[in-house]
Amino acid sequence: MGKESDVEKVSDEEEEEEEDFTNTHPATQDTLQQVAHDHQVPSRRTPSRCQSRSSRGPSSARSVRRDAVTVARRERRGLLARFCLMDEVTNAYDMSRKKKWIVTAIVALAGAAAPMGSSIVLPALHDITRDFDSTATIANLSVAMYMLSMSIFPLWWSSFSETLGRRSIYVVSFFLFLVFNVLAAVSVNMAMFIVMRLLAGGAAASVQAVGAGTIADVWAVKERGAAMGMFYLGPLCGPLLSPIIGGAFAQTLGWRSAQWFLAIFGAFLVVFIVFALPETLRQRKALAAEAEHEAVVGEAGTDENGNARPDLARTTTKQTVHVKTRKYWVMARRAFIDPLRVVLYLQFPAVAVLVAYASVTFAELYVLNVSVQQNFSGAPYNYGPVIVGCLYLPNSAGYFLSSIFGGRWVDRIMHREARKAGRYDANGRLLFLPEDRMKENAWLGMILYPFSLLAYGWFAQYKINVAAALVANFFFGIGSMLIFALVTTMLTEFMPRRASSGIALNNFVRNIFSCVGSIVTEPLIVAIGNGPLFSGLCVIALVAGVACMWSLKKFGPRWRVVMDQRLHKVMGD
Repeated sequence: MGKESDVEKVSDEEEEEEEDFTNTHPATQDTLQQVAHDHQVPSRRTPSRCQSRSSRGPSSARSVRRDAVTVARRERRGLLARFCLMDEVTNAYDMSRKKKWIVTAIVALAGAAAPMGSSIVLPALHDITRDFDSTATIANLSVAMYMLSMSIFPLWWSSFSETLGRRSIYVVSFFLFLVFNVLAAVSVNMAMFIVMRLLAGGAAASVQAVGAGTIADVWAVKERGAAMGMFYLGPLCGPLLSPIIGGAFAQTLGWRSAQWFLAIFGAFLVVFIVFALPETLRQRKALAAEAEHEAVVGEAGTDENGNARPDLARTTTKQTVHVKTRKYWVMARRAFIDPLRVVLYLQFPAVAVLVAYASVTFAELYVLNVSVQQNFSGAPYNYGPVIVGCLYLPNSAGYFLSSIFGGRWVDRIMHREARKAGRYDANGRLLFLPEDRMKENAWLGMILYPFSLLAYGWFAQYKINVAAALVANFFFGIGSMLIFALVTTMLTEFMPRRASSGIALNNFVRNIFSCVGSIVTEPLIVAIGNGPLFSGLCVIALVAGVACMWSLKKFGPRWRVVMDQRLHKVMGD
């Protein structure tokens, strides 16, 4: 079966939230031709004053938001849904802004769990090696395998969320995160510790894919930049705060206390999710019903036009058994095999370019993290675990500031570009394109973070005052966060009905890169030093950034049109 038919299978199974394509992706033939021709709408129709005012900023969401239709408590979806104190609504876009921010905050907090666990053991690796009478190389596998599980497991979490819903995935995955961290805390040997860490990372990694899908469920495109920036605070600040937490626990209560901390954190998340996170995914058929329909159609008769007619099929006992067998096979295929097909989205150039750039950036983030730990724990600094952990705070500050202010900045840029191009729909509302996000914000991030790496590398090479390196790391945090938020949001807009799958693909590739980066950093520093290493990373980052910006600017509209046409055709739009 060819690539296109494989993508059709994935797309048939991944119908996500019902976006307003008239406002997010101009999918009519006229608009598609216009975008492909010159990236602008030729006719700059001026809307009425009332219409124009209603589309000039994030506040427009309040003016057009419909009254939320509440789902009856007994009809709520998801595990333990009756215990949720926040009402489920039929369309998550209609939630109040206060409830949307509550959902965003919970998902962001959950998003910190998996990355936090990845680096919380770094300050204690020496103690773990000694307690289990192992080697440093084996102990490092507890980090590398954790990162690898974070790249693989989200493929299945994403697929399950499209059929089981977001809430059920959150409840199950973080309950498992709690259990596996308890088992890691009481591990009796290194093998048990590594396996439990791997499973804990895979459990918490659910939010790496499903979280961005939840943001896309509740926020309209014109406000999604600020929400995505807030969401990304969790996944990015987690690994930078965790060395401080891990170092403090390792120095006072022993390395096992860090695993108990993760277990307690997981328990709090389960409570928050059960009582305050309603289902946000738009309702669709249950997996079993869809599988049965597919099985019946596969055995059905056809009418004179060749269309499937289940009512024309023979109903022998043998036929019934065959249909049931086929139904269970379809369910198993969708649950365990089809998630792997998400990698086929890499055949679309726009997706491949964005994922590649994010992966390079994420790998360099982990190279920097390892370098900070190694450089400042040795001579001439000889800092202890707690002080080394605190050295990650400037990065966190950069992430925080970029998340808070960068998202709103990008939203304003999108409105400015849409108004400048005169893109309005029939109701006078602005039409947004993913390419609108790639303006001065993208150039700033693309330039700032590579040169920050360059500065840090040579400061570390010549053992210059630690403050100089920390200033460089602060600007690295700002620049890299601009890139992460840009790529994540653009993926949800290039793939609006399959946002979770797009983010799962992004996490799959970038965590593989970060796993490799974590493993090779120490040998490279020993071999060539920090200065040459980070000079090379600076060049790689600049080349990747320029290639991404140039290709999406030149070919992005055309790539998006072709991708929309193929996927919309598959989805039946």
